[in-house]
Amino acid sequence: MISKRAQSVSPSETLKISAKAKELKRQGKSIVSLSAGEPDFKTPEHICDAAIQAIKSGFHGYTMNTGTPELREAISIKLQRDNGLTYNPSQIVCTNGAKQALGFSMLAMLDEGDEIIIPAPYWVSYPQMAKVAGATPVTVRTSFENNFRITPQQLEEAITENTKAFILCSPSNPTGTCYTEKELKELAGVLKQHPDVAIISDEIYEYIVFEGEHVGILNVAPELQDRTVLINGFSKGFAMTGWRLGYLAAPQEFADAVAKIQSQETSAPSSISQKAGEAAYRGSLQEIYKMRDAFKERRNYMFRALSEIEGLKCFKPSGAFYVFPDIGAHLGKKTKAGKVIESSTDLCMYLIEEQGLAAVPGDAFGEPNGIRLSYAASMDELKEAVSRLKNGLQQLS
Repeated sequence: MISKRAQSVSPSETLKISAKAKELKRQGKSIVSLSAGEPDFKTPEHICDAAIQAIKSGFHGYTMNTGTPELREAISIKLQRDNGLTYNPSQIVCTNGAKQALGFSMLAMLDEGDEIIIPAPYWVSYPQMAKVAGATPVTVRTSFENNFRITPQQLEEAITENTKAFILCSPSNPTGTCYTEKELKELAGVLKQHPDVAIISDEIYEYIVFEGEHVGILNVAPELQDRTVLINGFSKGFAMTGWRLGYLAAPQEFADAVAKIQSQETSAPSSISQKAGEAAYRGSLQEIYKMRDAFKERRNYMFRALSEIEGLKCFKPSGAFYVFPDIGAHLGKKTKAGKVIESSTDLCMYLIEEQGLAAVPGDAFGEPNGIRLSYAASMDELKEAVSRLKNGLQQLS
């Protein structure tokens, strides 16, 4: 009964760890969870007010498949205002979260036998989405020394006659690294030599950048816009994870292709969420900047605290709300019970079971020597998490 496609896909490791943390909490155990990629702030009030007004006014029905004209116009204005990019509203498809925009983009772009280049560490769903589309994910392992950024040489070497696409996430989940303008120009230089390679630019964390302004690949190479799919959404920057609202902006032909798939799979996002999204982009961004500044303070603390733990290596992330320390020095060590820590997965299971700390293993992101810690948590929780991590690592022999 189960298709080969379904059998080829692995469940999300981040959701698995989060579920285990919640289950242990229900059992009465003390758990500090830094596993979920979810802001701990409330959605700004003016956005909630717009949703409440939509409910009260009876805006309850289906909307256009690609999103309301008003929301797509607000996104178009935002892309020009914040990113200097010009898109007609017809080139925008609103989706049930940015995850759906990514998944449907791969379904619309990739065929059996196609390859998509994915720098590692990567967001856990990228390779699995490629597999669902029947394509082959080609992961390129980056280095801690280069803050986990793919180099132009690595990109060039990974491109083959079967390469259909290249995906880039900046700011990055899981590492928090951001590509500089110079680095993006160099990557764009490689891509210009391969006109048949499409680009997926995942910019969901664009509002959480700590030094300077967000820069995307189209900002440095606008001539690539005719083969680039821009992915974004409201969950991270506006603390709207549960609203499930994302979108893509793309060449018209590609947007139309995604729209056809969406019309058969899900149709449009929630009408109420769309009104909230419209208010988010048309309203003030002051609350967003306050959240960003709070994340920056937490980032600074986590970087300092983790750097002081013996056997950990950590670089200072420049965006998102994750740190991704290198735990390679602790692989091969033993717990008090005599179990050997052979992988980052082993370490994370040890930390949650013995120390009550939930983190996501780097194995899930294609980097076996790392773990992801989300600092989308209160400062008190972060301090307790660091204490538990330190204690747990010190007890290994």
